Amino acid sequence: MLSTLLAFIGACTLIAASPGPSTVLIVKQSLRSRRSGFLTVLGNETGVFLWGVVAALGLTALLAASEVAYGVMRFAGALVLVVFGVQALRRARRSGDGEEAEDFRESRGRTGWAAYRGGLLLNLANPKAAVFAMSFLPQFVPTGAPHLPAMIGLAALWAVYEVGYYGLYVWFVGRLRNVLSRAGARRRLEQVSGGVLLLLGVRLALEG
Repeated sequence: MLSTLLAFIGACTLIAASPGPSTVLIVKQSLRSRRSGFLTVLGNETGVFLWGVVAALGLTALLAASEVAYGVMRFAGALVLVVFGVQALRRARRSGDGEEAEDFRESRGRTGWAAYRGGLLLNLANPKAAVFAMSFLPQFVPTGAPHLPAMIGLAALWAVYEVGYYGLYVWFVGRLRNVLSRAGARRRLEQVSGGVLLLLGVRLALEG
């Protein structure tokens, strides 16, 4: 059991270290505030846990087997990424027009639920996350263990571990926030994150 858990934690670390849309969104939201970044992490990991539960129930197999269902989710995920990317680029433009302080005050009033919802939506709209949970979690179910509770337990451990892992991102960005929040730096970071999210959305939409 111990060796299985160590291997699982190692695999979770490799997964979290691979850059993707969630990482971009977490860093971008952490630029606004640590609270916003951490709530984005919590939203994302709620999605991770939910996909783990769905995989444990065997429902993600239906998604993987149905081209129509997978295609619908793929386009929904692409749309979410494009919307987030456009929003980031619009904020970058407003910063360039001298509206940075006003935008920052607005963001503080919206950080809570909006940040959590953004992280959750980005994860749940990604069909790859669903299919990956289905293929990843069963590999670490101990021989002879009850399948359903074991997979749900692993999903919970995966989500809790990533809360800690991505929490380090939030902390690190927060430490650099005084430098990164300067008008020029923040505008460029918003432009980069917005462009990356847009490209990821377009790539997801064009994938077969």
